Amino acid sequence: AAVADAADGCDAVINFAAETHVDRSISGPEEFVTTNVQGTQVLLEAASALGLRYLQVSTDEVYGSIESGSFSEESALRPSSPYSATKAGADLLVSSYVHTYGLDGVICRGSNNYGPYQHPEKLIPLTILNALSGDRLPVYGDGRNVRNWLYAEDFCEGIGTVLLRGSPGAIYNCGGEDECENLELVRRVVALMGADESLIELVSDRPGHDRRYSLSCDPLRALGWKPRVTLAEGLKRTVRWYRENSWWWERTGSH
Repeated sequence: AAVADAADGCDAVINFAAETHVDRSISGPEEFVTTNVQGTQVLLEAASALGLRYLQVSTDEVYGSIESGSFSEESALRPSSPYSATKAGADLLVSSYVHTYGLDGVICRGSNNYGPYQHPEKLIPLTILNALSGDRLPVYGDGRNVRNWLYAEDFCEGIGTVLLRGSPGAIYNCGGEDECENLELVRRVVALMGADESLIELVSDRPGHDRRYSLSCDPLRALGWKPRVTLAEGLKRTVRWYRENSWWWERTGSH
């Protein structure tokens, strides 16, 4: 009822809401099912009843890991963690509402986001804040896991493009151009911080840790989108923001 009231009078529903931290999904998957799957179904019901356009914010993790090349929107879903499995389930629910109820629904699958206001549990802000306090900088496994990094504002522009121009029922990948191993990423943050690389510590790997993500984004690029912020520039902006905004991250209780 609360969602229906909130959606009344709107033009569209964009579902940014999710439990997103893979580690927490492994230790406690129940709330991920509740928020990511059941929560999506609640929003779909409201959008369908009101005849609204619905956009599902999804993730490249629904595809699983890829050794070489890139995933397209037609690639099979092979999620590896409870987090990615619940996001894949939500995507399938969206598609089912499109086909069964005629919902004007679209899906936008993003690669790893970073930037200001990201929760300190995530890799880049965790590294920045630990470096600020002189704490160890943990990196899973051998540090060779590869991610496709996308500055948050670029992802927002991608979502806006899909919302306004995406074809009903379509799926759009939204990935960054910068591919980077986790260990190299942490080293780049350390250099920007002026910290000591000796703080970096390889720790026991995460269970089921995907080795590499990569997205092909041709359909979204055909709509006129492309990322604007390089990883080098985005990391500079992000480090500067966390240095200047301790009032925000101190409220999370993480540091």
